[in-house]
Amino acid sequence: MTYIDEHDPRAAALLKRVLTDPVDQGNSEDDIRNRILDAAREQFSSFGIRLSSMEDVARRANVARVTIYRRFPNKDALVEAVTLLEFRKYFDQFLVDIKAAPTVSDRVVLGFTSSLRAMRNNPVLGGLLLADPHILASSMIGDGGQMVSVVRQFVADQLRREQTAGHVGTGVDVDLVAEVMVRMSASFLAIPSSIVDVDDEGQMANLARWLLVPLLDGPA
Repeated sequence: MTYIDEHDPRAAALLKRVLTDPVDQGNSEDDIRNRILDAAREQFSSFGIRLSSMEDVARRANVARVTIYRRFPNKDALVEAVTLLEFRKYFDQFLVDIKAAPTVSDRVVLGFTSSLRAMRNNPVLGGLLLADPHILASSMIGDGGQMVSVVRQFVADQLRREQTAGHVGTGVDVDLVAEVMVRMSASFLAIPSSIVDVDDEGQMANLARWLLVPLLDGPA
């Protein structure tokens, strides 16, 4: 169940697309569309989004450029479709990872560290971090911070389930907590640090226990 966020219904709608819409995740009845998405993912992973053109994707998919435009009106639409696919994989892996954690505190820590690892190791999203950081930053703050809102909606859904199960206090604003968690993760991904080693999972886990876990108790 995905809760509808009254503060950001567009993010809730986009999250629903990421999690449930087969069209935006590749329709098995449209082999050409799947080929285009696979080719775009390979192209973006190898050369980055900024340096990749629709012609590059068409050549890799072995289709005419006009064939791509029939399904994706512009490069932004193609990038969005590929990004939604990558986020679907990320969300699926996130849910698998946190199942191993026995407490809500452990799930928050594991979710934080595994999400950083998944993003940095993802060939498309990780490629943005290395080659096209300005595009990643733009995706976070552009269109009203839509991408951050989508991830925050997903995290808030998980926290709300924890709250319903009695693992998080009823007075905790899970949307606000999710916002802080996601923005903290996004900042580490987008802005290099000379103090914090994002690839050191032990250090990141300690940071999560120090800064994020206390948020589950709500305001003092």
